[in-house]
Amino acid sequence: MYFLTGWPRRLLCPLKSEEEPFHIQPSSQRFYFALVSETQISIWFSRPSVLIVSYIESVKAAAQFGFYQKAEWKPDDSMIAVATAKGYILLFDVLGGGDDKYLYEPVYPKGSPRVKVTPGYKEEQCAPALSLEMKKPVDLEAPITSLQSLQENLLVCTADGYLHVLHWDGQGSNGRKAVCLTTIPFSLDLQSARAGPALDLEGAYICCMEYCVTLDGFAVVLSDGRLGFITPLSNTIIADQLQGVWAADVSDGTCVAVNNKYRLMAFGCASGSVLVYMIDTTTGSMQLSHKLELTPKHYPDIYNKTGAVKVICWSPDCSVAMVTWECGGLSLWSVFGAHLICTLGEDFAHRSDGTKKEPLRISSMSWGAEGYHLWVLPSNQGRRRKEEHSMEEDSPPHPFLRAGILQFHFIKSALTVNPCTSNQEHVLLHGEDRLYLTCGDPTQIHSTSDAHPRTHLHPHDGSPLHQPAHPDSSLSQGLSTLLGHKHWHVVQIHSTYLESNWPIRFAAIDTAGQCMAVAGRRGFAHYSLFTRKWKLFGNITQEQNMTVTGGLAWWNDFVVVACYNFTDQQEQLRLYQRSSNLDNAFASVTKLHADTLLLNVFRDMIILFRADCSICLYSIEKRNEGLGQSASVELLQEVSMSRYIPHPALVVSVTLTSVRTETGITLKAPQQACTAESIMLNLAGQLIMLQRDRSGPQVREKETPVINKKLLPFSPPVVLAQCVENVWTTCRSNKKKRHLLEALWLSCGEAGMKVWLPLFPRDHRKPHSFLSRRIMLPFHINIYPLAVLFEDALVLGATNETVLYDGLQGSSEPLEALFPYCTVERTSQIYLHHILRQLLVRNLGEQALMLAQSCASLPYFPHVMELMVHVVLEEEATSREPIPDPLLPTKTEYALWNYLFAAVGNPKDLFEECLMAQDLDTAASYLIILQNMEVPAVSRQHATLLFNTALEKGKWDLCRHMIRFLKAIGSGEMDTPPPTPSTQEPSSTGAFEFFRNRSISLSQSADSISMGKFNLQKTFSMPTGSSPKGAECAENMYIDMMLWRHARHLLEQVRLRDLGCFSAQLGFELIGWLCRERNRVARVDDFVSALKKLHEDFLWPFPVIPVGSLSSPLKNGRCRPVLSTQLLESQSADSLLNSDMDTAPPLAVPINHTWTDSLGQRSKDTDTASSAHSNQNSPQTYDAFLSLVTNKVEEYSIGSATDLTETSSMVDGDWMMVDENSSTLSLSQAELEHISMELANKGPHKSQVQLRYLLHVFMEPGCLEWCVVIGLILRDTNVIKQVISFLDNPEVPAETVQSIRKGLLAVDTWASSDSLGYNPF
Repeated sequence: MYFLTGWPRRLLCPLKSEEEPFHIQPSSQRFYFALVSETQISIWFSRPSVLIVSYIESVKAAAQFGFYQKAEWKPDDSMIAVATAKGYILLFDVLGGGDDKYLYEPVYPKGSPRVKVTPGYKEEQCAPALSLEMKKPVDLEAPITSLQSLQENLLVCTADGYLHVLHWDGQGSNGRKAVCLTTIPFSLDLQSARAGPALDLEGAYICCMEYCVTLDGFAVVLSDGRLGFITPLSNTIIADQLQGVWAADVSDGTCVAVNNKYRLMAFGCASGSVLVYMIDTTTGSMQLSHKLELTPKHYPDIYNKTGAVKVICWSPDCSVAMVTWECGGLSLWSVFGAHLICTLGEDFAHRSDGTKKEPLRISSMSWGAEGYHLWVLPSNQGRRRKEEHSMEEDSPPHPFLRAGILQFHFIKSALTVNPCTSNQEHVLLHGEDRLYLTCGDPTQIHSTSDAHPRTHLHPHDGSPLHQPAHPDSSLSQGLSTLLGHKHWHVVQIHSTYLESNWPIRFAAIDTAGQCMAVAGRRGFAHYSLFTRKWKLFGNITQEQNMTVTGGLAWWNDFVVVACYNFTDQQEQLRLYQRSSNLDNAFASVTKLHADTLLLNVFRDMIILFRADCSICLYSIEKRNEGLGQSASVELLQEVSMSRYIPHPALVVSVTLTSVRTETGITLKAPQQACTAESIMLNLAGQLIMLQRDRSGPQVREKETPVINKKLLPFSPPVVLAQCVENVWTTCRSNKKKRHLLEALWLSCGEAGMKVWLPLFPRDHRKPHSFLSRRIMLPFHINIYPLAVLFEDALVLGATNETVLYDGLQGSSEPLEALFPYCTVERTSQIYLHHILRQLLVRNLGEQALMLAQSCASLPYFPHVMELMVHVVLEEEATSREPIPDPLLPTKTEYALWNYLFAAVGNPKDLFEECLMAQDLDTAASYLIILQNMEVPAVSRQHATLLFNTALEKGKWDLCRHMIRFLKAIGSGEMDTPPPTPSTQEPSSTGAFEFFRNRSISLSQSADSISMGKFNLQKTFSMPTGSSPKGAECAENMYIDMMLWRHARHLLEQVRLRDLGCFSAQLGFELIGWLCRERNRVARVDDFVSALKKLHEDFLWPFPVIPVGSLSSPLKNGRCRPVLSTQLLESQSADSLLNSDMDTAPPLAVPINHTWTDSLGQRSKDTDTASSAHSNQNSPQTYDAFLSLVTNKVEEYSIGSATDLTETSSMVDGDWMMVDENSSTLSLSQAELEHISMELANKGPHKSQVQLRYLLHVFMEPGCLEWCVVIGLILRDTNVIKQVISFLDNPEVPAETVQSIRKGLLAVDTWASSDSLGYNPF
């Protein structure tokens, strides 16, 4: 609502004076402030904050009258009354400065458009020169306790128990009346006034009094601490025409402040509490509405040590109250008791090193114009103590210790004065010169608008034009833009507009959150986030000739303004098009018959509340006229409310809604819910609803022509709720979220929030006759709500944050060290769990289930359910209704589980249901329950089921949890909690240790295979627990068996990619397992189908051959197959794990970019191992398998397989020779074409890396058939050659040799017929 911002500003008095001001009194408009010290009265101006005039009493007069004590302004600011210690009232005339009219004037640069155009225009931005002239003093012969201005009268209370009525201009005794307090009858209520005992007022007097316009009476604090309210029974204040009521059981009152808008009286007490009373309209008695007090929960150190309440100040818009105590500090509450700020705790009360600060003591304070500033006079006792302290140290007093005023800066919600923004989903705050809004970036809106072909861009500024809202279309901004970040979008208000029209009184934002409008003293201006420009009136006369009275609102691309026209002296309703120039020529103007106090827009209707207590409904329609658009406004209906509203100023907000109690009508047609069904009126905190009266004969809509369709009248009002500060409703509809969109949201101060929720029969069943159509549900919230996101079930708000800058410490602390720097942060809160809980408590489980189902897609819904289970199960264990969705009972008290599952169902059945629905995460949460509720065998059986499903679905995180879970069952057999996984256990990081170490052999080749020895006796170890004893070993074996089974399953199905992921994610020792399975499952039965499957799995294209190559077989580049493959494969020398073996860290292998380097590097990598076998051991094998290559080698080839194989053992220096040779090579057109074809035949780089890695994994245990298949898909001759060289090894079984021979022949046959791209290879 109101938020502190920045540091306070200090205003130092320019006049040297020993005296310090101790009382501040604002004028009625708060443009002037009177400061009173012992013998002088000063008048300060608000903007700029400067001293205008100071009247200093002579010594002789001061001795006669006594020191000054209090001051009061005449309502028209023309006089000031000052009360003195010896019972005198001094009346001063406030006079203009004659010829020198201004003390300060603005200076404009030459050629500025802002010149003096209209009469009286310049006065608005100048500090006027004033003088004070004392009139004849009035002697009341008793100490004066209170001053109160009342129209043409001045009421003065004196310590002898009298209430004096003086005329402001009356002189002498004839203008005075006095009423003795003892003659006023006091009672507990007006009904018992005639009979009941009167309050004994002997010796009592009024020590504090304030007049309340809307209650037409005086709130008083008596000298004995009792609280009362005095009502004049007639228009004049005469003794026998006054009647008093007093509050029972209170005798420690200290001060009072009244709130005219909400008809509340806030009484400060010696205990430190503020008691807020209202008057019961039926009995006339004083009833306690609520208390404002610090709670021990939030302020344990200070809540009972504040001392008596010293001053209470309601803000000018009556929405917040500021309180200060004898011991110091400031505290801010909303009108119905929501606590906003307190300077007695946190950074305000402590330094950064934890030591406590002395709280700021305040002698008087006052709100500035529109509540943007709080003017505070620090108390002199605290300052004097500090002065004495500084004297002792012989240091000059710090400026803070000099007399001065502190000015605290506030920004406030636009809802405080312009409640029409409540139907929108943006938080809009305004400070005195800037706006803060929560909408996302306009670029995000642009990107969404591109996606919708219906959205047309504006011809002028490129912004999307508003579309007519479809009943089912969701205009919600979306969570990303509204919750994306903590920062505000800050818009500086145009200085030209501000300097002549300060203060800003109204602000509004459109539904898309892209356009804002502000209105100050005169005229208005609007801003677009698309263009980042303000639009001001081009003609200053037009701006200065209107003042906004009833507020601003946006309707599509129009600003709707209720204003007063000074030229025609009449109230008008105007609509200005956003895109055209701001000028009356483009405005649509409708004359109004009474002053407008409030304005709101609902769909294509405007609702106005007027000063004669009537409500008017208008329809708006767009008209296209020539180039531009205009709007036509037509009066639809007038509703008089004067019977129900005692004073027009009491109406806080007026809203049209589609909400209704739905009595006497069934909602057959969904579009009926979209019409303006009811009026919501916030009358001084009482929410009143007027519904359309459907009791008359109903005409079917089809039969009624649109033109003469008369709107239904409204029924008498019904009170829905008390203590309401804000109301939110939306005009959108969504069949899936009817509960949330057709609800009414209320903010109720300390009582939190309330929602008036519709209840729907399920599945179109007939509703229960006893079931009400709506229900009011209260719930507490930790933030102050400023906007409601209806579909997203979120409340948006703001909160004050503080930052300490107290590096400068010592006795002379600057202001920045005394106060933290205040910032305002965006906040949000989920409320869904509160509503679900309230429905369950009321045995409305079916409604709760429907609501939960409609919100199940929200990203934070699982968190909502978690909160639900905490709250509902642990606090409401007596509710008979089932919990809507048992997502996370694991966090609930174990003792309540049986109770929970008795209601919800057997956990085993629910587990199986989740497994069937593939909801594995929820199924996993049931395992913990089963582990606690069933025997180990049952939980192991279910865990195995889930583990196998998770393996199949590739849910690796879940698999890791399941391995840990199964081990825990085995090791502890239910008695102990699952042990922390040891370092060897598979975990998200440990899973890749194996690969990190293995990667070395990629660059050094398979050392274990060199020199013709096959190291096949590889040690095989599965990840095991830290202590392989008994049950744990058995459990590890059980898990190993499942992992082996899954690996076998993947290999049988030729799912190599999945096998790689499985191995990487779960730390599965693939090479060791392959050693065992080499002659069993790790065989390839059908080379062709395996090759096809790899192409499909790794998204690898089948090779193609250029068209030209078919005609010339010798020129198709076959001459240098290895050169081209080496050049192309150089890229794969980088990380072989950067794959969707998901989180594997890339290896630090440098990428070789030079063709020739990589040529050598690559052949070294691949061929070192086979160098020992390159001594032409099996020429006949070469002939058989490599005939295609070796038989057709040309003389100039330097890249044939044999060349490179034979040179692979050369020392590094010899590679220079190859470099030189290759550098002198000039590539022909055909060769370049061939290389580009090779590039086209490659799959994704990621797949290449994965295949190379798998090649290494199969090569090491000697699974030669798979090596051939992978070599074929990579079209790498070296691999094939290397494999063939191994076939001579006696350890290789004969069937493997035969299988490879048969497989290659099959591939050759297939390539000739189906895949010609493989033929050249």
